[in-house]
Amino acid sequence: MIENIHWLGHDAFRIENDKTIYTDPYELKGKPPKADLILITHDHFDHFSPDDVAKVARDDTVIVTIAAVAQKLKGDVRVVKPGDSLTVLGIPIEAVPAYNVNKFRSPGVPFHPQESGHVGFIFTVGGQRIYHAGDTDVIAEMDDIEADIALLPVGGTYTMTADEAAEAANRIQPKIAIPMHHSAIVGSVKDAQRFADLCQMEVVILFQER
Repeated sequence: MIENIHWLGHDAFRIENDKTIYTDPYELKGKPPKADLILITHDHFDHFSPDDVAKVARDDTVIVTIAAVAQKLKGDVRVVKPGDSLTVLGIPIEAVPAYNVNKFRSPGVPFHPQESGHVGFIFTVGGQRIYHAGDTDVIAEMDDIEADIALLPVGGTYTMTADEAAEAANRIQPKIAIPMHHSAIVGSVKDAQRFADLCQMEVVILFQER
């Protein structure tokens, strides 16, 4: 499955099986393949980019996202909140919580408050459960996540640090962990390498597709 997962920078991935799935498309290069399904975790500019959505969306593309994003989109948009499950184009999707517990824009004000209802996604492709964590810290709900492949932010400042992301991975125990949310805006490949050093499972550090 790993060869079908393409890191496009930041939290953006393209996963290809019999369908083409994008997560949080942002600053996409060139003329990327069109999407069957787009998953958008929340409404911050580096996760919800209308221009990038338009670049990969067709008339029949399905977008799954939270209400704050959905209200700014047209087309086949399915609204979710943490705890929701649905199946789109034969792909089972679970929306799971994503929020900060120790990353604050000002005292007592998290960058990603729990009450904002931001999400991560678990979706099943090719028999593999893929967890895209979204922008989050280590949270209690991770104890309930079952995933074969975990895509975890490691850049710190707004999300988990490399050390915290490794803690999350070691709690979830996927077969493979892939670091994201580094080398753009915040974080560097050193964070991805630090994450790999601390994880108890196989870590694949993907290079950004150009």
